[in-house]
Amino acid sequence: MDKLPKDPAILVSSINMFLRDEEFDSLEALCYCYNQEPQALKDYLYAHGFVYSEEQHQFRPKGFETNTDL
Repeated sequence: MDKLPKDPAILVSSINMFLRDEEFDSLEALCYCYNQEPQALKDYLYAHGFVYSEEQHQFRPKGFETNTDL
């Protein structure tokens, strides 16, 4: 992949796959490789309903981190 996708759903899926499959050890490393600012990426995805979980190293839907019924 030469660049990150623009579509928020595909972008989240791609980033989470890269982090899960250990292509990159951190969001910052992934952003550096694709010439993106980590905070700008977080802000963009937050505006589209996703929040980054530092603990799990992945983007999750907003509100998922506060749901205790799981």
